[in-house]
Amino acid sequence: MTRFQPFSSQFVSLPVDNIDTDQIIPARFLKTISKEGLGSQLFNDWRYEADGTPKPDFVLNKPESKTRRILLAGDNFGCGSSREHAPWALTQYGFRAVISTSFADIFKQNALKNSLLPIVVPREVHAELFANPDWSLEIDLAAQTAGLPGGRKVSFPVDGFSKHCLLEGIDELGYILQQESSIRTFEAGRVGSLNTLA
Repeated sequence: MTRFQPFSSQFVSLPVDNIDTDQIIPARFLKTISKEGLGSQLFNDWRYEADGTPKPDFVLNKPESKTRRILLAGDNFGCGSSREHAPWALTQYGFRAVISTSFADIFKQNALKNSLLPIVVPREVHAELFANPDWSLEIDLAAQTAGLPGGRKVSFPVDGFSKHCLLEGIDELGYILQQESSIRTFEAGRVGSLNTLA
């Protein structure tokens, strides 16, 4: 994982509520344990015809979407089954953040563990973004803000542990390894206490 840095980007608008993980990445693509290639299968059944031909009207198939790093989605994004492949597919496509009014809990946790930032905004801001699809946003995880045109900033919540890991570019194992010195000190003290008792 790389450190999560502030970035600016326009967003891809997908105004659909209750997008579940099977729509994000269909179950038939879950046999892989690698993230590689999953970006091309993101929203596969919405994105391609049965013969694999791209549907020209689907938003991800539009040329301007290729460089956008934010997905603006409807309410309750990521519901359905638990699969890490969903955030894998989103990040492999190039997304760094998803904006919604709410996320399914398991998807949210999987996203945070895989360097994808789920941003919850108020409904009025959500509607304003959909009404202005050409806006560019400035995402600053350290400040927990999404900067809108005109200098306005919208705060979003993120738990402290996930924020630390994203900013440091580490996963849970990486966090434990960062504590190695403290763990050794604790263990040395523990062994000393046991020897005293003996």
